[in-house]
Amino acid sequence: MLEHPDFYLISKPPMWLTHRTRGRYDVPSVLDYMRHELGEPLLAPPHRLDRETSGAQLLSRDPDAAREFFWLFKEHRLTKTYLCLVHGQPGWQDTTIDAPLGFVGLSENNAVQIRQGVTEDGRSARTRFVCLGTRLHPLHGPLSLLEALPQSGRLHQIRAHLSVAGLPMVGDKIYGRDPSAFVNFVVDKLTDVQRRALILDRQALHAWRLEFSWSGAQTRLEVPLAEDIAGLWAEAGTDSA
Repeated sequence: MLEHPDFYLISKPPMWLTHRTRGRYDVPSVLDYMRHELGEPLLAPPHRLDRETSGAQLLSRDPDAAREFFWLFKEHRLTKTYLCLVHGQPGWQDTTIDAPLGFVGLSENNAVQIRQGVTEDGRSARTRFVCLGTRLHPLHGPLSLLEALPQSGRLHQIRAHLSVAGLPMVGDKIYGRDPSAFVNFVVDKLTDVQRRALILDRQALHAWRLEFSWSGAQTRLEVPLAEDIAGLWAEAGTDSA
């Protein structure tokens, strides 16, 4: 998407890792691919997108740039904005969810060890959401396109806060409408009914915009909405509200 003397901005495809983790060689890695294609072994990701998340991914080109990005992230001087497609229609145009998040623990109602939820001992978490539109899909009912601006960096923060708001993300196997979807997915036993209910084979979350100051100038970088999310949104026609 963009080549800068200090960094690259790339459009990360869904289902790719940002970098190799725990020896997973069955899944492509953005970092490995870019290092090989560009012949730049010092490339490094100053932030990481989940495997299913698409969109704006930065890669620093040298140690000085890597240290500068580390400082920007540490001091919260870099703003990240996401787009996401959810089921339902929010009763607001612009809202901020301020709800502490933590591990909810395994129980009869939760079989996913990493699931986050509002807990008494949770860490503070704030996410601002802006509704960009709602459309009535002929097969899947009301869908809303939201802008999400996390103001903290907790695990699964956007998805967990959407669950709190009663607006499950399309394709989300952990926080979506079917609590058994992730367990079945892990053991490769998703049913046809579950696949149809998910609509997409991944969570409909896209890293859209990055804003930060670099070399004294304010920088704003955007990556267009991924084709699968954009296609589903287009199928829904025009805004109904």
